[in-house]
Amino acid sequence: MNIAKMMKQAQQMQKKMAEMQAEVAEQEVEASVGGGKVTVKANGAGDVLEIKIDPSVVDPEDVEILEDLVLSGVKQAIEQGKAISEAEMGKVTAGMGLPPGMGL
Repeated sequence: MNIAKMMKQAQQMQKKMAEMQAEVAEQEVEASVGGGKVTVKANGAGDVLEIKIDPSVVDPEDVEILEDLVLSGVKQAIEQGKAISEAEMGKVTAGMGLPPGMGL
């Protein structure tokens, strides 16, 4: 086990991870729910950037449906952003020869 080699690999991986996180944060995902009535745009960092609501779902007598649609759209957009991040992270850590349990 060469500690110096492992340290160098760890430093390289850390640099690549930082670069990847910056790239992923700039990527945008969009989730549409309720047949397109609510659309949520988020980035790879999990920040919600925009929410669009079709006026036809704005019913003062039934606010709960709109609340559920917005919540569902936000959850889906954040999940899509996380999936992009995890996929990119897997690319960075692949082939690094990390011991079992050390992969991110």
